[in-house]
Amino acid sequence: MPATSTPLLEMRGICKRFPGVVALDGVTLDIAPGEVLALVGENGAGKSTLMKILGGVYQPDGGEIRVNGTPVTIHNVTDAMQLGIAFIHQELNVLPNLDVAANVFLGREPRVGLGLINRKKIHADAAPFLKRLGLDVATNTRLDRLSIAQQQLVEIAKALSLKARIIIMDEPTSSLTLSETNRLLELVCELRDQGVSIIYISHRLGELDRCANRVLVLRDGKNAGQLSHEEATHDRMISLMVGREIKSFYVKSETPTTPAFLRVRNIQSPMYPDQPVSFDAAKGEILGFAGLVGAGRSEMAKTLVGLDGPTNAEVWLGSQQLSIRSPRDSIGHGIYLVPEDRRGTGVVVGMSIRENITLPSLPRFARLGLIQRSRERKVAEEQIASLKVKTPGAETLVVNLSGGNQQKVVLGKWLAMQPKVMILDEPTRGIDVGAKAEIYRLMRALAAQGAVILMISSDMEEVLHVSDRVAVMHEGKITGVLERPDCSEENIMQLAMGRTVPAAKLPFAA
Repeated sequence: MPATSTPLLEMRGICKRFPGVVALDGVTLDIAPGEVLALVGENGAGKSTLMKILGGVYQPDGGEIRVNGTPVTIHNVTDAMQLGIAFIHQELNVLPNLDVAANVFLGREPRVGLGLINRKKIHADAAPFLKRLGLDVATNTRLDRLSIAQQQLVEIAKALSLKARIIIMDEPTSSLTLSETNRLLELVCELRDQGVSIIYISHRLGELDRCANRVLVLRDGKNAGQLSHEEATHDRMISLMVGREIKSFYVKSETPTTPAFLRVRNIQSPMYPDQPVSFDAAKGEILGFAGLVGAGRSEMAKTLVGLDGPTNAEVWLGSQQLSIRSPRDSIGHGIYLVPEDRRGTGVVVGMSIRENITLPSLPRFARLGLIQRSRERKVAEEQIASLKVKTPGAETLVVNLSGGNQQKVVLGKWLAMQPKVMILDEPTRGIDVGAKAEIYRLMRALAAQGAVILMISSDMEEVLHVSDRVAVMHEGKITGVLERPDCSEENIMQLAMGRTVPAAKLPFAA
């Protein structure tokens, strides 16, 4: 910690309980001016809960918070902002129907006569923050026209506009490209050098070496230890986080794949209607899809399952040609999508785990038109046990689960339906190392059972280590498919930028 007589922030003995769950049990944290404190731990360890207390979202059940040595009570988000605390949430907290400038200054809009918003000033004031982050969009662009990565940068611009003394960043790079991540980490270091304190939560442990002064580890709602920058090796952080050594983090295929089972020809997404995409995937194969943000990977997946209306492609499963006019058709054929935005489109957060897991297949649990909850509960409990979801029980509301456990619920509802093709869009975004290892083993187990796995990921390490082959997309088209021996970061990045790579196979002709 930088030398200072009094920490800028102290949290002492913080406790928080939810129905059936002790989320925090006497947690202590402090941070000095101009320090980057990395806060790490498995999903459910209490990181986000602790930060939501600091940000005024939750109220603690016990403990004390001091700012500049003075005890404070943070009743709400406004109190936190007035204390100079800004919170960049893991799950996007933006209004998609408003433009960029309105989101940056939401609730703090400059006014003119009769209380009207000064639109000219709000756009002029927002522009420098976008430029500082390298976000090249107009300030009058509606948020729903931006990618998730761009919306995340708008959140960061909002925090910068607050001129906060303490900025909480909860998984800020989870949706960012490599170049955007590098710029953000540079910005974190710049803010630190300007005296801003940053609490940085990330499951990408390699980022911490570049920006963190210290690492504080939580496990099961308690302090598990802390490490200086020099002590914070990957293995030591994992050991404190999970209390055990994780072996075989990535699980490779042990059996050769079968001939092509899923065949897709000339799929055209609304985003790139003039760029038809074709590819094959075999039973037992994990086919990775890499590319920069905006390459069209997620749009291709949504089109394939009928989310944008009738699929305009030829889709074959074995010898059967499919007609996919809606997600109902896709589900009926055993093709399931785990979406990138789990809270927005993956789960219904106000419903229980049981209700979420059985939602796509309710007719299976009905008798004479009535849902049999006992049968629902049995299937839900099987998935909870199989996926190691941290929860008191199947009736727990999904909103009370950590991000990683919410992702497991999304997986559980499709696994209960025995998928033939599983499309996983950013499957481990915001998930801790322990849960990542479990999901990788699950993916490989599904493949071993004969399922086709299509994995869309912006995590280069994940793409390189998990995929059997990698299809790389650029501006709506596949620029090449790499076999495992040819999968390298350099080859993938060249293809992602639209360049040719000798080792890459060309996709099928449109």
